[in-house]
Amino acid sequence: MQALRLGPAGHERVVLFAAGAGGDPERYRPLLDQLAAHDCQVIAPCFERFVAREATTAQLLARPAGLVEALHRWAAPEADVAVVGHSIGGWAGLCLAGATPWGRDGEPMDVPREPRVSRLALYAPAAGWFAGPGALDAVTATMLVYAGEMDTITPVEQIMQLKNAPAPVDLRVVPETGHFSFMNTPPPGTVESDGFDRARFLADLAQATAEFVTAA
Repeated sequence: MQALRLGPAGHERVVLFAAGAGGDPERYRPLLDQLAAHDCQVIAPCFERFVAREATTAQLLARPAGLVEALHRWAAPEADVAVVGHSIGGWAGLCLAGATPWGRDGEPMDVPREPRVSRLALYAPAAGWFAGPGALDAVTATMLVYAGEMDTITPVEQIMQLKNAPAPVDLRVVPETGHFSFMNTPPPGTVESDGFDRARFLADLAQATAEFVTAA
C-alpha cells in the first residue's frame, strides 16, 4: 500500500484522509499540509481511480478496507482518529464510523468498521448510499459536513439525510460551489461560478477542518 504521510509519526491525534474517486491525495495537498501543521499525523492512502457510478462492489469496499489497513499500519493503537473525506471518500469514512450503505441490489452492504473514529469531516459525501432503513443509526461520531449548492453529483438533498444520524451534525451548504470545488487540483475542464473565489474558499475550508479535528 502507498500512502501520503505527513506530520508527527505515532501521534495521539491521527487524521485519516480519503480522496474522492480519483484516489490521489496529492490533489488535496495544501489541505493535508495544513492539518499536519496543526500537529496531526496525516495518513492518506492512494487508491485506484474509478468512476463511482460504474464501480464494482469490490472496488467500493477497497476504500474503507484500505483506510483500516493504513490506520493499523501507521497509527498508534491508542490514537484518536478523525476521518476527512471527499465524495466517495466521505462514503468510506461513514462506513468506518458505523453507517451501513445499501447496494444497488437493494441489500445492505457488509463494510469495514473502525471504532476509533470519533470525528468525520466530509466534503460533498456520497450520501445517497445511506437512504435505506437504519443506515445511519449506529453513527455517533461528530460530523462536520459540507455540501455544494451547485453540486449535481452529490446533491444537497442527499447530503441532508446525514442529519438523521444520532451524532451531532454541523451541515454547511456552500453557495456557488460544485462537486469538485473541494479539491485543490480539480479534474481538467472543471468550470466554477464566476462569483466563486476558490483560493479563499479552500483556505477557509482547511482552517475550519483543522479546528474541527483538533478541538478538545
